[in-house]
Amino acid sequence: MASVLVVEDDQFVRSALIRHLTEAAHTVRSVGTALEALREVAHVGFDVVILDLGLPDLDGGEALKMLRGITDVPVIIATARDDEADIVRLLNDGADDYLTKPFSVEHLSARMAAVLRRSRATGAEPPSRVIRVGGLSIDPLRRQAELDGTVLDLTRREFDLLAFLAGRPGVVVPRRELLAEVWQQSYGDDQTIDVHLSWLRRKLGETAARPRYLHTLRGVGVKLEPPR
Repeated sequence: MASVLVVEDDQFVRSALIRHLTEAAHTVRSVGTALEALREVAHVGFDVVILDLGLPDLDGGEALKMLRGITDVPVIIATARDDEADIVRLLNDGADDYLTKPFSVEHLSARMAAVLRRSRATGAEPPSRVIRVGGLSIDPLRRQAELDGTVLDLTRREFDLLAFLAGRPGVVVPRRELLAEVWQQSYGDDQTIDVHLSWLRRKLGETAARPRYLHTLRGVGVKLEPPR
């Protein structure tokens, strides 16, 4: 079972989430503002945070950025917003998943289970060897990647994606395999992969139109190989 922080200012929704999560044997703490959430996360080790966007003191998107500055704890966004641009921005800013309100407790449970599986899988003992592909150097133990000697500022998921592809240089990896191995999901939206690939390309100094390391084969998958 997991230790969960619920960040939600609507008392009715908050009470329902607490009740459901407690009945599922999770340990639950709850707050109603972004600043309270930051204080809680700074002092308590949570397994997952459920973060509402419509908070009274600070927009949840800004709170997410601040959370990412102090912790890698998985964050599930709970939002009434269904605009694609908003969802992409939240994923870019470090959200692990999102749910559009209203949602069922069963849906929340399934998303939480998937996020926790991914988090615990990436917490497993990584390979000890440093992976080198062209000017890329990836150290799984230190969770650090460098490009031509410069350390890359990568999110947890960006690093996992880069390390997985770099461990199979020149091999076209199907998107379904990426979802299964990097995201620990048997199904999902290709948009999630596209968002992370886009940001990873930007940090590698390339674009989809002019790739250097990351190459997408439409309808097939993605491969990483050294520049020619």
